[in-house]
Amino acid sequence: MRDGVRTVILAINAKYVHSSLAAWVIAGGVRKHARMRHGIQVAQANINQSIDAIAAQVTEHSPDVVGVSSYIWNAHLLPGLLRLLREKLPRAVTVLGGPEASHNAGFWLSYADYIICGEGEKSFPALLDELACGNPFTQRIIPEEQPTDDFIDPYSAEYFAAQQNRIEYIETSRGCPYRCAFCLSGGSKLRFFPVDAAKDQIVRLARQGAQTIKFVDRTFNCNPERAYELFEFCIGLKTDCRFHFEVAPDLFDARTISLLREAPPGRIQLEAGLQSFYSPALEASSRQTDLAAAQRNIRELLERKNIHIHVDLIAGLPYERLADFKNSFDRAYALGAHTLQLGFLKMLHGSEMRKREKSIVYAENPPYEIISSPWMSAGDLKILKTAERALQHTHNKGRFLSAVGYAQKASGMRPFEFYHSLGENTQSYAAPLEDYAWQIYSHLIKLNGVDAKILLGHMICDWMGMVKGKNMPKFMRIQGERAKHTAQEAKKLLGRCVERQEACLLPSGGGVFVDSQTRDPVTGLYRIYFISG
Repeated sequence: MRDGVRTVILAINAKYVHSSLAAWVIAGGVRKHARMRHGIQVAQANINQSIDAIAAQVTEHSPDVVGVSSYIWNAHLLPGLLRLLREKLPRAVTVLGGPEASHNAGFWLSYADYIICGEGEKSFPALLDELACGNPFTQRIIPEEQPTDDFIDPYSAEYFAAQQNRIEYIETSRGCPYRCAFCLSGGSKLRFFPVDAAKDQIVRLARQGAQTIKFVDRTFNCNPERAYELFEFCIGLKTDCRFHFEVAPDLFDARTISLLREAPPGRIQLEAGLQSFYSPALEASSRQTDLAAAQRNIRELLERKNIHIHVDLIAGLPYERLADFKNSFDRAYALGAHTLQLGFLKMLHGSEMRKREKSIVYAENPPYEIISSPWMSAGDLKILKTAERALQHTHNKGRFLSAVGYAQKASGMRPFEFYHSLGENTQSYAAPLEDYAWQIYSHLIKLNGVDAKILLGHMICDWMGMVKGKNMPKFMRIQGERAKHTAQEAKKLLGRCVERQEACLLPSGGGVFVDSQTRDPVTGLYRIYFISG
């Protein structure tokens, strides 16, 4: 096999802990399909780095070709980065792929030599072969490949050497059977990769010490039998690894629910997209969901407290007004999921929603988030943002859960009303946690029906359950002789002395202490114990 071109495949992730499966799949595609032996390096950066630092990761390899994946989270960096790479590597060929480039190729031609649309496992190595032979393509926009069942294993020795405690990703199917108008996967051909190959990859990732393995399958359980087999395999492994799946909650059958309810605590994480409870919005989005079945299945899965469940809503869908969305929020919150993600409609290049809904006003730059529509004014969306901020910094982060839960019920406020009020009266950004705790307490004690002593007790327990080795805020500290007794009882039960900040008194006169060595594998909170007064 002839030597080819030196190539860097650059992935720019949203966070350091993320990794790009796509970059390694493309590298695997080059190994499998290229006619020549190309030198391939995968470079992983993140959006918190400067473009100079990212460019340095590329230029150190002196590549002939640079391939870059484009997404809504990194697109804002790419024009400047690609210009810089042209300055530093004037002879290198730049190739841009990924969703942003695929669906907006004309724009990106100003910055890259070639645009690869859609999947690139075959078209990228074909381009490298031609470049190595001195035969550059005359067509700068390379059309989308015809989807095939071609299976590529991305997990090379180089992959494992580069991971460095990042989240692991795995793809066992590609495409989606549904046609949601806001999603780029809507209507794409659904293909399943071999189950035995998936099992082998899961074992290899787990043996390499992965803490979390996320399945990128768009609707993992769209084939119930196949999903059951892989769920069963993950549950049966002897590992401490967590497995995260995106699922359609209405598709679960009784057999699968029974299996999942027996999973070791924390082994399985499910992300369930509901998006809305307002039927006209779902219909306008071509969203097919049996809401009654979805709610029933989520509640049943939550009963055993062994699975972490994440529920999604999208604000800004056509026909859903503010009052309608508040109702969707309240119904979703009532399910009791560990995370309720309140997202905002993004008008993605290539989505049916962007092509069709011309009355929706959205940001010109990525991530193309909604600004206003005939159904949601800018003011309405600001109200939603306020509630979302409070929800994210308390409920979704596992902060002050019992205090917030008590205050919401005691006040009689509906969930959305409660979180909007909390968001208006607290400023969580960049505030130390002690200050944020005081802001929450100061607001909640003013609500009708809230007892200050009961609330303080909840705040103390929440703090101890969510924080390790951090002194309690002054307003929570209660002095008294029984503090020593609580510490002595903790020593008897735990078989070790507890730190000063691990035991304290409650307003009721009782004591509470925390086992900072035992964490709930589902919620991530430390276990707390009560000593009666």
